[in-house]
Amino acid sequence: MMSVWSQRPRFLHLAVFFLAYVLGCGFADALAIVPGITVSIWPPAGVFIATLILTSPYTWPWWILSGCLAEMFAQLVWFHSPLPAGFLIFVGNVLCAVVGATLVNWACGRPLRLETLSDVLAFVGLGAGVAPFFSATVGSAALAWFGIEAQTFTGVWPLFWIGDATGILLLGPLTLIVIQHWRGRTQFSAAQWTEAGILGLIFLGIAALSLSTDYLASAYIIMPPLLWAAVRFEFKGVAVALTLLALITMALTISGGSHFVGDPETQREKQVMLQLFLAISAFSALIVAAISRQNQQALSSLRERERELSQLVDMVPVHIRRMTPEGEPIFFNKRLLDFFGLNELARLDKPGMSRLAAAITTLVHPDDAARLLTTARHSFVTGEPFAMKYRMRRADGLYRWVDGRGEPLRDQSGAIVQWYVVSIDVDDEMRAQEALRRSERQLQQMIDAVPALIWCMTPEGIPCYLNKRAMDVTGVTVKDMIAADGSRTLAVIHPDERDAVDHVFARAIATGSPLVVKYRQRRANGLHRWVESRAEPLRDESEKIIQWYGVSVDIDDLVTAQEALRNRERELSQLVDMVPSLLWRLSPKGDPTFFSKRMIEFCGLNVGDFRKAGTNRLATAIATLFHPDDVAKLEEALNRSLVTGESFSLNYRMRRVDGVYRWVSGRAEPLRDESGRIVQWFGLSQDIDDQVRVEGELRLARESLARASQAASLAELSAAIAHEVNQPLAAVIANSNACQRWLSASPPNLDRASKTVERIIHNANTAADIVSHIRALFKHSVETRASTLLESVIADAHTLMAEEAIRRRIRMDVEVESDLPPVALDRVQVQQVLVNLIRNAMDAMDSISGDRVLGVRVHRPGDEIRIDISDRGQGVAFPERVFEPFFTTKEQGMGMGLAICRSIVEAHGGRLWAENNERQGATFTFTLPIEAASAPGRSESELSR
Repeated sequence: MMSVWSQRPRFLHLAVFFLAYVLGCGFADALAIVPGITVSIWPPAGVFIATLILTSPYTWPWWILSGCLAEMFAQLVWFHSPLPAGFLIFVGNVLCAVVGATLVNWACGRPLRLETLSDVLAFVGLGAGVAPFFSATVGSAALAWFGIEAQTFTGVWPLFWIGDATGILLLGPLTLIVIQHWRGRTQFSAAQWTEAGILGLIFLGIAALSLSTDYLASAYIIMPPLLWAAVRFEFKGVAVALTLLALITMALTISGGSHFVGDPETQREKQVMLQLFLAISAFSALIVAAISRQNQQALSSLRERERELSQLVDMVPVHIRRMTPEGEPIFFNKRLLDFFGLNELARLDKPGMSRLAAAITTLVHPDDAARLLTTARHSFVTGEPFAMKYRMRRADGLYRWVDGRGEPLRDQSGAIVQWYVVSIDVDDEMRAQEALRRSERQLQQMIDAVPALIWCMTPEGIPCYLNKRAMDVTGVTVKDMIAADGSRTLAVIHPDERDAVDHVFARAIATGSPLVVKYRQRRANGLHRWVESRAEPLRDESEKIIQWYGVSVDIDDLVTAQEALRNRERELSQLVDMVPSLLWRLSPKGDPTFFSKRMIEFCGLNVGDFRKAGTNRLATAIATLFHPDDVAKLEEALNRSLVTGESFSLNYRMRRVDGVYRWVSGRAEPLRDESGRIVQWFGLSQDIDDQVRVEGELRLARESLARASQAASLAELSAAIAHEVNQPLAAVIANSNACQRWLSASPPNLDRASKTVERIIHNANTAADIVSHIRALFKHSVETRASTLLESVIADAHTLMAEEAIRRRIRMDVEVESDLPPVALDRVQVQQVLVNLIRNAMDAMDSISGDRVLGVRVHRPGDEIRIDISDRGQGVAFPERVFEPFFTTKEQGMGMGLAICRSIVEAHGGRLWAENNERQGATFTFTLPIEAASAPGRSESELSR
């Protein structure tokens, strides 16, 4: 609210806006010529949307209030509509202006200036095309609702929309241009003022003539002078021309002298034609003005570019000439004229001789002139480029060697348009070459005496030289190192390294980078020794490689140590890659310049996402990536490090790509150059969220541990007994009901009842055994275990669950490895583990529709026997938590079955765990130690560990 009040417009501006709005309403009323229709061209829409485009959104309430007052005043003075209807129409106008201004500024990415074609298209398409949909809809509904002059929504809406669009096109650009472009003081010449006056008279005459005739199409005769104004005077010319056109149209319409005024039957059509005429005129003029503005800017840039290019040509330290397609010189750059001591090219002309021949005869050494003239004329005839070294006479009379080169410039058809010739002073180089040749002979003698293997290659990598020591050590010559096809051979290199070395040579030759390679080299005695070969390219002044120089050093004694070092470095590199840290780099000013792959995957953003014009990348990154509660301290710590150069260290919360904030520990160190100046900052952020959360949970766990420890034993024992006894008790109840039915039959079926009673007794005994064994398990008492073959236990469990498997349509595949040794175990407890795991596997496959297969596999991996029970269900979401007491994934489960199973297996010295299968389902596995077979039982101390 304070922002709106503090940014309120000046009263004078609001008054001018009020007056413009009211006058626009009067203009609209004057052109409302269709009987029974109160809508026409609506200039206030253009004033309104242009004002909002140019002002801050904080000031929009003030302009809306001023517009509302102007609208109400116009309704009372001109339109005489009910105030509620007038207010609803103004609401539509507000929606049109706000939506139009927002869309136009959004499309342009900045406040609209109407300087480019894209600006004009955005204003016309969004401001004059889309925005009037809102005002036309609300306004038409208001007129139809209040029944003003019996207007219908469908009948008024098209006129309302095109009227608002025409008003925006007519007055919107005018308002923008008057406020923005009139501030620049453009100085017109006398000729431009004269042209403007003549154009104004022509425009007024043609406008008055074309708009007063009866032929509707004659109105468009005004387009040529209108476009003339747009081309010659751009947006200011468009503003003046559109203003005159609107005033002339209004005057002729009011007076009845326009062909847009006619009999009542055609006035609606003529009203639409009037609006289309004004809209097309404004749109065409704006488009042409924008194109003209861009063309003028391009021409200005081109002229500036030509001036810079001319200066550049004169400054280039090269002699440049331009010649006709026939080879006649037409241009020498300033540096070449200064070299010859000439002030103009015409001074080279001689009677009876072409300018080319005269120039060469006068300026080139006599020994080189004939050869140069012949070479140049041959190139001019054939169109082939030429290159030649020759001597040119300087202004002081001395001759200097130059390297001259000529290339033709061709058009699209391949015809030569002109020739460009450049010559570079190479006199010092030519004189140095002779001295170089003398020094080469001395160098050759010195190289042969050096106790090292020195060699040379051509730019293409073909050996061209071996010093004497290299030939003596390897027993080969340069000829032996070149194949029959002219390529290099690597005969002195061990076959295992030959391909790799050849690849290194090829890459160095292709890139021009120095060569360093290690390999085993064959000596003259047939042995191989490790050597390190290094080669550097020799380049000329143009950076072109002219030869490679290399040396090979025996490093056989160091290879073992270096190999060990490389292995160590490789391990360290892999370790660094595995460190779960987020790496980042900042510029000396703190702008993000690099995010590591792990950093990008964590936050879902890269440094390029923060590079936006007019924004601080560091501030944007901090506000985007970090928790709002940590932003202040993070900015303070980071800014302090950037200012002082001290290391950065802070814990803070960072937003992950899924929107979750995680605690990280951030560190950063500056990288400095030799002068101590900070070049960049390297930082890393280590995820410590789990550590922070674990510390919090640990504190809570310690507090609850004391309370839970007392109830844990009793709860676990109770739940265990209830869970395990539940199955035999359920069987007792089912058999009791069956026995009652046999006895209640007529006559009673005593045989069946007797067998049912036997099963009831068996189930009751089983429940008693289970209770006894569970109590022994949780009391850590000594158990009576017998040496038992697992095949029999598996067979009993399979028999118990076979009927249920058939009922559930589950196929049980049992695979028991042969010759398994006996194991000391409690048969009842192990059988309970098997039955529990098999039943859980069946439950896991209740919801699948495919093949239901339950696998039981018993085998011996080492000194233990392993039992795998697999299913094809949905898998286990929490493979470790399912063994916690009271944790269950079943609606009616108690969460104790697997906890009891793990207790039984661990009491037998084995392990129990769960894993999800690779394709489908899960596998529960437990092991039993074989060595337990030697002991008849286990002590209480062993069970309690």
